Amino acid sequence: MAASSSIESVAAAALRSVLQRVGQAAERSGRRPVQVKVVAVSKTKPVSVIREVYDAGHRCFGENYVQELIEKAPQLPDDIEWHFIGNLQSNKVKALLTGVPNLDMVETVDDEKIANQLNRVVGSIGRKPLKVLVQVNTSGEISKFGVEPSGCVELAKHVSMSCPNLEFCGLMTIGMLDYSSTPENFKTLLNCGSEVCKALGIREDQCGLSMGMSADFEQAIEMGSSIVRVGSTIFGAREYPNKQSN
Repeated sequence: MAASSSIESVAAAALRSVLQRVGQAAERSGRRPVQVKVVAVSKTKPVSVIREVYDAGHRCFGENYVQELIEKAPQLPDDIEWHFIGNLQSNKVKALLTGVPNLDMVETVDDEKIANQLNRVVGSIGRKPLKVLVQVNTSGEISKFGVEPSGCVELAKHVSMSCPNLEFCGLMTIGMLDYSSTPENFKTLLNCGSEVCKALGIREDQCGLSMGMSADFEQAIEMGSSIVRVGSTIFGAREYPNKQSN
């Protein structure tokens, strides 16, 4: 038990450090710290450690796998704002939405099919409109999910105009794992955001940008990110006892 408490205390302290760094980066970009949301990515981490971060005052958490999230969410307070940040298959949408009533956002809408399925299920279960981000593949890697930058405007339009049960909140991207092209990836998402704002007739502050993870969140904020997804810097290295399935 003592070892567990030690790990949890480290996570809470790490959260405080991350929030301080986020605040400083926000100020460097001419914004207030509250204008940048930190999603604490808790995949593979036990409920006890998530609870420690929750008890430290944090309320926004992210998970990548449907099964893992629907197992964890009922064990934790219902005022948590869960973000789903993994690839979402259409046949898992109903399980996700019914299993996690406090799901706040799906960050990974990458085609009309998944947008339509989310829209249908949200309507059928009668929950409030679901916030979504359109995922853009800014690195051009075949292994990455996301709409091509050239298609982001059309998909954003589809979500905004044809999916009344979804609330379009902006764009999301995952940069290259080696971070070699991170500035270019972020710049691409910024450009996509500007194009979407013009097409939808909305202000740029109405189109959030989710970009930046543990290794590059400060740079992302300085370049305009409004949501950063920070996992290992808060929770430590991930543990994969068994192969996860979405």
